[in-house]
Amino acid sequence: MTMLHLQAVRQPAPVALPAAPSASRGSPVLPDALCNLVIGALDDVSRLLVSAGVSANAITGACIALGAAAGALLSFGYFGLAGAVMIVASLGDALDGLVARRSRTVSVAGALLDASGDRYQEFFFLGGLAVFFRMMPAALVATLLAMVGSFMVSYGSAKAEAFGVPVPPGVMRRAERAVCLCLATVLMVPWSWLVTRTALPSWCYELPLLIAISLIAVIGNVLLGYGVQDVKAGRTLLMVLPFVLAISFLLIADIESPRGGIIRVKPQNLTNLAEALRSGPSVGGPVVRPPAQ
Repeated sequence: MTMLHLQAVRQPAPVALPAAPSASRGSPVLPDALCNLVIGALDDVSRLLVSAGVSANAITGACIALGAAAGALLSFGYFGLAGAVMIVASLGDALDGLVARRSRTVSVAGALLDASGDRYQEFFFLGGLAVFFRMMPAALVATLLAMVGSFMVSYGSAKAEAFGVPVPPGVMRRAERAVCLCLATVLMVPWSWLVTRTALPSWCYELPLLIAISLIAVIGNVLLGYGVQDVKAGRTLLMVLPFVLAISFLLIADIESPRGGIIRVKPQNLTNLAEALRSGPSVGGPVVRPPAQ
């Protein structure tokens, strides 16, 4: 299939893309001011790339290679470097389209390669995390569910466009998933430093990534069937759900903390056993004699 994509890209004649149905493709979660700022900066970069003769397909191919590199770094736990590579690859996902439009080389073949590159990038990101979580069954299952949810959201959007119907709104599209994964990966650097200097359990080391993949898994799989029709409801949901997950994980970690915390559980059985051992055998109880020498 990849070879067919590459052969299609070599077609020199640009093909006009069909007009998409009237539906807002803006992010219902990310602030419009931030999106406009990033797009404006990328548009300036696209102008320089077009002047230098860089094609949109070359940018897409480079982003796929960067996605593979980021997946390899994630699998080995190099989160700082992986986060930087992920950000560049994700920004390149928007940059190739700007270059194609500015250079007037928009084509069906290029759009197909761009969509395929997006899926490869997400597979490399989540696949690298799956390898990293290979010894943690719960985290591994969550990562695989996030991978399925990511592909299903994109598949649902593609089918809607193919049938000529408005793309259903959602709060975890490609841009939101990229921001969620990149932010969690970058936060792993200061968070891991904090965990190593506190009494939190060892599994809390991966807490930012666990929250991110849980968000993608839940929203991508569960809420895809219902659809978030209200933009305000979508924003509220994506603001509340991370706090619920974070508080849940932190409460579990607090219980497992060996140095106390907010939740205190008294080990009554261990206390009774210690008192019994200190008081010696009870009256009328069995007496254990030492073995004869």
